[in-house]
Amino acid sequence: MSEEITHALKEFTDKYCHRWIQQCGHPPASSELYGVPSPCIQQTVGEAIYWMPQPFTLAKNFDAIERALDLQLQPAIVAWYTSQFAGDMYVNIGGKDCTLLQTWSEDDFLRVQENLIGHLVMKRRLKQTPTLFIATTASEMDVISVCNLSGEVILEQPGTQKREVLAKDLAAFVDALEIIDPVQ
Repeated sequence: MSEEITHALKEFTDKYCHRWIQQCGHPPASSELYGVPSPCIQQTVGEAIYWMPQPFTLAKNFDAIERALDLQLQPAIVAWYTSQFAGDMYVNIGGKDCTLLQTWSEDDFLRVQENLIGHLVMKRRLKQTPTLFIATTASEMDVISVCNLSGEVILEQPGTQKREVLAKDLAAFVDALEIIDPVQ
């Protein structure tokens, strides 16, 4: 499953970058990532950067999370965050706009792991099924996560039992994504 996710994510990212280049004449742009070092940065223009995905250069595992929480993680979620360095991508899934979270740099990989540990600790304290977030939504209340037990991709409200299944697994989720046209 992890190779399938790596391939699907790479293909989607390539389409995403191509759409930006085709519609805007440059790679994806981000003002949120301005000033944050990354191997993805192609150019800085004003207070924005243009980025392109780059190979992931660290060990492709979440051993620190698994050891800290004594929890085996879904291989698909490990592949999600260790397939590439890339900027966040703006997409739509089933009528819901969201931002796909990606690992931006080696330093960001540490931050991602810390945030995932915090999320998993909260889920454990609430005696809820462990999930790992992969995207944010326009609503500050909802995140898109992967259920670590079933592998389903869900829309959930952290801290509550509210959840909606969006896809049977990460591969189906990536296949269902629609790119939001970049604003010029």
